[in-house]
Amino acid sequence: MKIATFNINGIRARLDALLAWLEKEAPDIVCLQELKAADTAFPREAIEAAGYGVIWHGQASWNGVAILSRGSDPLEIRRGLPGFEDDTHSRYLEAAVQGVVVGCLYLPNGNPQPGPKFDYKLRWFEHFITHAQGLLDSGHPVVLAGDYNVVPTDFDIYNPKSWRKDALLQPESRECFQRLLDQGWTDALRAHFPQEQVFTFWDYFRQHWQHNSGLRIDHLLLSKDLAPRLEDAGVDRWVRDQPHASDHAPTWVRLRQG
Repeated sequence: MKIATFNINGIRARLDALLAWLEKEAPDIVCLQELKAADTAFPREAIEAAGYGVIWHGQASWNGVAILSRGSDPLEIRRGLPGFEDDTHSRYLEAAVQGVVVGCLYLPNGNPQPGPKFDYKLRWFEHFITHAQGLLDSGHPVVLAGDYNVVPTDFDIYNPKSWRKDALLQPESRECFQRLLDQGWTDALRAHFPQEQVFTFWDYFRQHWQHNSGLRIDHLLLSKDLAPRLEDAGVDRWVRDQPHASDHAPTWVRLRQG
């Protein structure tokens, strides 16, 4: 089973790129972030024509998450985090998909910091950490996949010096991510590449893609029973090299059948 996460950075503008990737790589489950489309503008027909069932939680102009399942329909469990009902952003979607509970998230960026956007990032993170503990305690096989907007360590970025003031590298952001891992989740990409710098995001400035000046901010966390099934992981870098590409590349894991 191949499970992928991909910040599409505008699904209407990059629908052709999404469909080309789905056709070539054929992931079984996909978590999309930053749809930048209202619910009514989501291209359901095109995705279903590609062989995927889909649910989505859209928002006009920014945010938005979706879960795709090849050859089946995701069974929605929740949208939005429990205890955070006053959150107006579309950032979390959860479903039962092919025997796995899938949490698709787009964690707030938090810039500029300090300030209200960073405060919101940390508040969202706290609600997510609480919910993640409940999922882990449920005993179900769970993957939490998405754009976490956190660079876990300095090893996960090409050069931390010019990013020290960014919300993605703040000690508070990293401490929240580490608290997640301490619950018992496995950071799948790091587990598969323990000694290798692996990037999932290259911004559009200063030829960062051309120079491989990247960051690892797209993560797939595996519950305790899924982690031993980790067979392979990677980043489909070729997608980032296409014209008018998202600044993220699809990031994935492959699990052995349980």
